[in-house]
Amino acid sequence: MERLKITALAGGVGAAKFLRGLIKTVPQEDVTIIGNVGDDLELYGLHICPDLDTVMYSLAGMVCRKRGWGLEDDTFNCLSMLSRYGLETWFKLGDKDLATHVYRTYLLKSGLRLSRVTSELCRRLGLRVKILPVTDNRLRTMIVTEEGTLSFQEYFVKKMCEPKVLEVFFDGADEAEPAPGVLESIMNADVIIICPSNPILSIQPILAVKGVREALQRSDKPVVAITPIIAGKAVKGPTVKIMRELGYAASALTVAEFYRDFLEIFVLDIRDRGLKSVIESLGLKVSLHDTLMRTPEDEIRLAKEVLNATLNPSNP
Repeated sequence: MERLKITALAGGVGAAKFLRGLIKTVPQEDVTIIGNVGDDLELYGLHICPDLDTVMYSLAGMVCRKRGWGLEDDTFNCLSMLSRYGLETWFKLGDKDLATHVYRTYLLKSGLRLSRVTSELCRRLGLRVKILPVTDNRLRTMIVTEEGTLSFQEYFVKKMCEPKVLEVFFDGADEAEPAPGVLESIMNADVIIICPSNPILSIQPILAVKGVREALQRSDKPVVAITPIIAGKAVKGPTVKIMRELGYAASALTVAEFYRDFLEIFVLDIRDRGLKSVIESLGLKVSLHDTLMRTPEDEIRLAKEVLNATLNPSNP
């Protein structure tokens, strides 16, 4: 396969699995990942970036595969002691994971921006792929529920996605500037991939940052999105629940509609082949594949299939 400059927009677990297959298919140096920071939070005085870390740990071969997040074989002794001191410990931070947040916060307080700090963390973990936070500014996904307005992590972890969602908004989006290299990575890419992530909670925060959606619209290179919904169900997370509560049909078609203004190719799961013609009626090319990634081999297979579909759109 010819060398390609690939830019991917990514959330957490689903994106990480696909990207793990991607960097085993193409050289890491050819891949730039624009990561969601809407899930970020400050806890115990530390700056925590759950989506960036899930991608980073996964690509470094360190992630806990059973959970899909955190570090393999981590312990939780520090959290246990914090609980003894009377602090809330609903957000599960392992001991080795805490080291990442301590180092990140130390570097941020020394004056470095999040994009530079993320690059340093990746370098220390031996990664050659480039992971960029979509912005160095504060951006937070906020969930308006019947129980009040919650930060994403309060809704997702503390409340376990139970309250009914009334609205989602992105605090700070009006002021957030793209981090250095974000727009350039889109405009200079040969292929742009929207990973199989929650379209509302993972991808929309990225698109909400100034200039990102417009750069995707201006790109003259193929933009391909992989469905995160299979037969009306999300592989992981509250995607379907939130879509329904916000009044959207929970289907791959709705995801395609979210992205149609900049998308060229939509990767649809074979179990949803009945939606192919209606998605094509949106003006999109549709490529049918088994998008469920159960094994490392599935991750590599899907990455190869997506690249092939993108480079050969007449033969989906």
